[in-house]
Amino acid sequence: METELKQKLKTLPERPGCYIYRDRRGEILYIGKSKNLKKRVKSYFTKTQVGKTARLVRHIYDYELIITDSEQEALLLEMTLIMKYQPPYNVMLKDEIRYSYLKITNEENPHLEVTKDIEKDGALYFGPYASRYLVAETQEFLQKIYPLCHCSGKKGRPCFYYHLGMCIGPCARDVTKEEYDAQIKRISSFLNGGQKDVKRDLEKRMQLQMDNLEFERAKETHELMHVLDRVTEKQKVIMRDSGHRDVVHFAVSGQFCAIQVFFVRNGAIVGRSANVFEFVSDVNDMIESFLLTFYHHPNHLLPKELLVPEQLDTKLLTNALGIKVRVPKKGEKKALLELVHENAKSALAAHFKMLDYADELED
Repeated sequence: METELKQKLKTLPERPGCYIYRDRRGEILYIGKSKNLKKRVKSYFTKTQVGKTARLVRHIYDYELIITDSEQEALLLEMTLIMKYQPPYNVMLKDEIRYSYLKITNEENPHLEVTKDIEKDGALYFGPYASRYLVAETQEFLQKIYPLCHCSGKKGRPCFYYHLGMCIGPCARDVTKEEYDAQIKRISSFLNGGQKDVKRDLEKRMQLQMDNLEFERAKETHELMHVLDRVTEKQKVIMRDSGHRDVVHFAVSGQFCAIQVFFVRNGAIVGRSANVFEFVSDVNDMIESFLLTFYHHPNHLLPKELLVPEQLDTKLLTNALGIKVRVPKKGEKKALLELVHENAKSALAAHFKMLDYADELED
């Protein structure tokens, strides 16, 4: 260690903030955060390090500090700096599957669309959906029972979809905001767990059509009920309540960590994100930083609730993300958290097996 760096370490403050490690050329190697900069930064140089951390320490020539008023402020600043400078020793989000979402556009004649991009445009987003086929079939189903605008919205000649009953009809008539709002409310209710209500409504509709001897229409309604069953049957319901939540857990071995994020919508697992990293510094800090970066990614929608293991700082994450972050203690939520943990452990074991296999091929 350079003498100048040794002297500098003696002046470390016991304050929250971010630390930035640089090499001899002044290039940023790593950016971290801590609620106690003195304790955290000194630990890199006073403890025996291995793996990625040891490689980092060998290249540190200097550091700089940014003191903050709180650990939460440090966490937000760390995320901003990492995204700006992309340091080589920080855990970065890998290119991953881009999930699909259903979107109700924010315009005069709202549309129901499938998208992979979440924008700050005032639209309503629902998802994620891991299956492109499932989200497309759900969109078509909703357009048949609760149609929004399915054309340019320009009044004149009624569009093809208006004749099929899949367009609310601004191309043919004046559609009021109240009509649109009512349809949007129905769609939102369905996507937020109201599938049983829709099924009851379709059953009543079919019975009324049969009573009125409208057999062709009853047949169409019966087919809609089959579609409803198809778009919901693939979602294995594991929780009795229909809340929208993500569940996070991780497994650690040495300097490697496997992180799993399960997406639960309407009580069913609809997808997940899985990552294995070699990390530097404290694993809990790394996970908290990862989650903040993960949910600031433009393709990740914040859930209403995030379930995490007890090692993580729920208060810090709640304040930083602006959502409810909880550690479940019992029941279905606790069981689901353990399921995610088992998946993380399995992913980490598989990662090491692949490393061993790669070593065998090189020998």
